[in-house]
Amino acid sequence: MIFFKARYYRAFFVQRYSYFIYLRMKKLLLSVPVLVILLTVVEHASAQKKNQMVRLAKITVDPAQINQYNTALKEQMTTAVSVEPGVLTYYAVADKNDPTRITILEIYADTAAYKKHIETPHFKKYKATVQNMVKSLELVDVDLIGNAVKP
Repeated sequence: MIFFKARYYRAFFVQRYSYFIYLRMKKLLLSVPVLVILLTVVEHASAQKKNQMVRLAKITVDPAQINQYNTALKEQMTTAVSVEPGVLTYYAVADKNDPTRITILEIYADTAAYKKHIETPHFKKYKATVQNMVKSLELVDVDLIGNAVKP
């Protein structure tokens, strides 16, 4: 009788352990395609980042017209990001000690997206609006070294 019980428990344990291994293997096999897809997406995103055009625009604005300039800039930035798929990012900041000195970080999907952007009606409207407000403009093409963003 004891032999039968030991055999029964051993068979039960082997069966349960085999099922556990089966579940682990199934999970692993299902995760391999997911991993391949993730790696493909990351590789594609990395390739896209290599083609991106990143630019800094350093602008000095007439102090008497800074509020009007900021309004025009915000309108142009918002419109570009919302209607142009190739315009990825705009960050505009003002120097704390001299708010007439503005720096804009612009990120485009590629050079073609930038060229398309500067031909849009909203960008041309912005340029016409601010042409007498801007005292100086320096455009600097840069390479993005890295970024860190909270999820």
